Amino acid sequence: MARELFHKELTDLQDDVLILGSMAEKAVVDSVESLRTADFEWSQRIIDEDAAINKKRFDIEERAIFVIASQQPMATDLRAVMSAFMITTDIERIGDHAEGIARINLLLGEAEEVPRRMGYIPAMADRSIAMLRDSLKAYVERNVDEARRVCDADDEVDRLQDAVYEEAFRGMIENPDMIERNTYYLWTAHNLERIADRCTNICERVIYLVTGRMEEINISKY
Repeated sequence: MARELFHKELTDLQDDVLILGSMAEKAVVDSVESLRTADFEWSQRIIDEDAAINKKRFDIEERAIFVIASQQPMATDLRAVMSAFMITTDIERIGDHAEGIARINLLLGEAEEVPRRMGYIPAMADRSIAMLRDSLKAYVERNVDEARRVCDADDEVDRLQDAVYEEAFRGMIENPDMIERNTYYLWTAHNLERIADRCTNICERVIYLVTGRMEEINISKY
């Protein structure tokens, strides 16, 4: 009976992590779209809703602590609880980066064109969001190979960030009036690159969960 209760606690914990992941994913998708369409009210809602992501993180951490204290899990089971705890932190940080993009939209203000031309930023967002989805899939399936594949995808996000930087700096040189706007796009790209890095952190926790070994695999290969 005690083991059945413990496994239910683990299942509930994992379900909460996935709910938090869906909240963070929505925040990222919405923040980039609100930036593209210069929708300031939408961006403000994203900023306001970040409090719910923060609260969900704290609720999960409290539940994880309760499980450890009440069930005193051993070895593999303890790794499952601690992995959920650590993954939760990275997901909440992804929400923070989405909030950061929303704030950039408010700083950017009125644009010359709507929807805005953002170069490689939408492609960066698509890859980062796909990495988040795939990292959580690897977590649910306890799939080490999938986790490593997600980490390899981080190189593509890095390449896209380089392309954003090259395009932004070239635009600044050709038209000094674009310096402020392009600086905000550089900040946006940085937030998206950090989201991808958080996804590799999640995958490192998946590998730890399955193998019991901590590996640093968030290292650029190009």
